[in-house]
Amino acid sequence: MTRGRIGWLLVVLQFALLIVLLLLPRREPTTPSVVAGLVLIAAGAVLGLAAGRHLGRALTPTPVPVTSAGLRTDGVYRLVRHPIYSAVLLGVLGFVVAVGSIWSALWAAVLVVFFLLKSRWEDRLLHEEYGEDWQRWADVTGRLVPRPRPRPRREGGRA
Repeated sequence: MTRGRIGWLLVVLQFALLIVLLLLPRREPTTPSVVAGLVLIAAGAVLGLAAGRHLGRALTPTPVPVTSAGLRTDGVYRLVRHPIYSAVLLGVLGFVVAVGSIWSALWAAVLVVFFLLKSRWEDRLLHEEYGEDWQRWADVTGRLVPRPRPRPRREGGRA
């Protein structure tokens, strides 16, 4: 199977998994849970829009990188390698906090595993495309959650 077909298969699977989440039983919402959930959903939307805008012409519906579009390592991509996946997961978390049941919380864990696997596959493609540039960036940048940056060492003393 080609990379393009695998990419589209992952997109279809992602939407199917999200639809299942919406169809699972919900609990009666409370005002605090709805407010907290909406804040998380809004944060996810802002992150996703910022990531998509930063990608520009390199934005595609599939995880297959656009050849020669350039590796994005600044903006929100300085914080995480897959901010759009992080944004979707923030939205999922917001939904679960707002109205989710135990079933939707468990399904959210399935979505986390899915996005970890999907991002791992995309990382392999990015490494093939960008080699050492990707590796240097990946060494200091978290996949879905920001990683603490190493503190620079001072000359002649302790850091």
